[in-house]
Amino acid sequence: MSHNPSATLSATVEKIIHPVFAGNPEKAQITIIGGDHLYREIRIDNTLTDENGNKVRLKLGAEVELTVEAPPEATIPKTDERR
Repeated sequence: MSHNPSATLSATVEKIIHPVFAGNPEKAQITIIGGDHLYREIRIDNTLTDENGNKVRLKLGAEVELTVEAPPEATIPKTDERR
């Protein structure tokens, strides 16, 4: 388990995008619940690895969690001051 600062967000697989050209990867469009309207969707290659090392892919409608993690030197203390 990592001890780096992190945040975990709930999300849903909203669309599976099949490649137009052979050799390009399938993409999963993921909508982050509670994200800002214009910035809540991301697209990633739809290839994950399970606990046994097998390649798997996300299903349409799957509920997922996204974790953002940073090394301590990439963060600063949060203050309530408004600037």
